Amino acid sequence: MVDDRIRVAMLHGPGRPDADGVSDYVAHLVEALDDVGVEVTPVPVRPDGDRGGWRAATVRAARRVRELAPDVVHVQFAPSAYRFSGQPGLLPWRLPRRVPLVTTLHEYGWWACPGWLPGRLWSAAERARCWDRESGRLVPASAAVIVTNPGHGDVVRARTGRAPTHIPIAPNVADHVGAATAGWRLRAELGLPEGAPLLAFFGFVHPVKGLRHLVEALPDLRRDHPELRLLVVGGFTSQALPEPQARAFRAELTGLARHCGVAEAVTFTGHLPAERVSAALHAADVAVLPFTAGVSTKSGALLAALAHGVPTAVTVPDPADDELRRGGAVTVPDPADDELRRGGAVAVIGRRRDSAAIARTVGRLLADPVLRRRLAERGRAFAAAYSWPRVAAAHRDLYARTLGRAGA
Repeated sequence: MVDDRIRVAMLHGPGRPDADGVSDYVAHLVEALDDVGVEVTPVPVRPDGDRGGWRAATVRAARRVRELAPDVVHVQFAPSAYRFSGQPGLLPWRLPRRVPLVTTLHEYGWWACPGWLPGRLWSAAERARCWDRESGRLVPASAAVIVTNPGHGDVVRARTGRAPTHIPIAPNVADHVGAATAGWRLRAELGLPEGAPLLAFFGFVHPVKGLRHLVEALPDLRRDHPELRLLVVGGFTSQALPEPQARAFRAELTGLARHCGVAEAVTFTGHLPAERVSAALHAADVAVLPFTAGVSTKSGALLAALAHGVPTAVTVPDPADDELRRGGAVTVPDPADDELRRGGAVAVIGRRRDSAAIARTVGRLLADPVLRRRLAERGRAFAAAYSWPRVAAAHRDLYARTLGRAGA
């Protein structure tokens, strides 16, 4: 019998799944693809100390791909994952040319463009598929480009004239069996009195996640709810926040909590295994994600909170922030994000970087159990459309189309 499994070499950054969102995404994707008949071999692009840095890392990764002789090469591209090195953008020149290349853009259209070409020349180079200002040769040389949200797709179309494939992400933590019961035990471990409200933040802890403003909102919230607690679920050290900066930021937040008089009300858990995260989400009365740039459906933490049925308060992007003048494109809101807000799946915090706005929105949720139940129901329904089996099936079909296989 002929094995019709598609064999994929998947290149990605060096971060561990517990310290990097894209690596965590890759770990989930590899497992899900195996269930739909796609055999994936992860190939990390990892510098080896001082031995050649990123250039040597890309050479080693390309050599490993040639040894594997896959049907498809798939590069997961996020410039921050590669410390903004340009070397991963040269991978197409080092990979087997007869093997189709697929690139997923996890970050696109936001980081500083190289200034060594005027904008009109960049546009000409990108439309001619010679070079891309952010991904080097990856986008031009790819048989297919994947984006995880339509905003990135708009920029790709405006710059290159080609239509990428939109495949959304899925929750980064599943609802574990027994997690609801474990959530009650966690509340007891925290010493929460019966009926005391528990807020939860979940995700990698980083200055752009708005935790400073959330901590500053606690004194106002505790005036009406003196026993309220905040559980910060997530590690500080990540690919985006190396250990020295992570230690400094944790010390800053701890000092801020003391300054606000709420030190005893804030618990930092650090990185937790998935089953403990699931328990923490079940333990929470409200999840709060006050990102300084707003939250969208490309946040696995948001989708995890909704999938667990946690009433969730979020900041939202300002459409004016999406104008990408240097790229000659204006992104439109993701229809899913618009549905998320208009469909009542989340409570919207009216202003970003504003502790008073957080206190108003969260206070309204804590005072209204009917509203919390409605948000929980709508959040679960919304998140049901985002699942790893769907993500995997979409990838399998794209690989098959790229390879020209029957039935694609």
